[in-house]
Amino acid sequence: MTTSAATPVDVLLVEDDPGDELMTREAFEDNKIGNTLHVVRDGEEALDFIYQRGAHTGAPRPDLILLDLNLPKYDGRQVLEKIKSDPALAHIPVVVLTTSAAEEDILRSYKLHANAYVTKPVDLDQFIAAVRQIDDFFVQVVRLPRAQG
Repeated sequence: MTTSAATPVDVLLVEDDPGDELMTREAFEDNKIGNTLHVVRDGEEALDFIYQRGAHTGAPRPDLILLDLNLPKYDGRQVLEKIKSDPALAHIPVVVLTTSAAEEDILRSYKLHANAYVTKPVDLDQFIAAVRQIDDFFVQVVRLPRAQG
């Protein structure tokens, strides 16, 4: 079976909660995930990173985006809509990783073309397991398009 696991991928975590950021970093370290985790803390910074502008000029184009919905400046829904409506970015898989289990958030995220919607477990072990499953699926199982520019 051919996988993209041989080539590490750039994962962009868009997360304003330091605790959730730390748990995600721990999940990457605990699972020996060899991918590069980049972190931005609000919607505006996420767009700057993705569009490689401002302080993020020269940043790698992410291969996978883990996106919280409840963010300052631009919320995750606005970021998701911007990514998926841009032909240069629409191919990047976006996993909504959020505390919201609201049906309206789930439905709206999929209408905006999120690739997956994952409700963050509160328990650390379950959170780590969820991040591992996201990695297993999006990096080990499916083929990701290689970043362009």
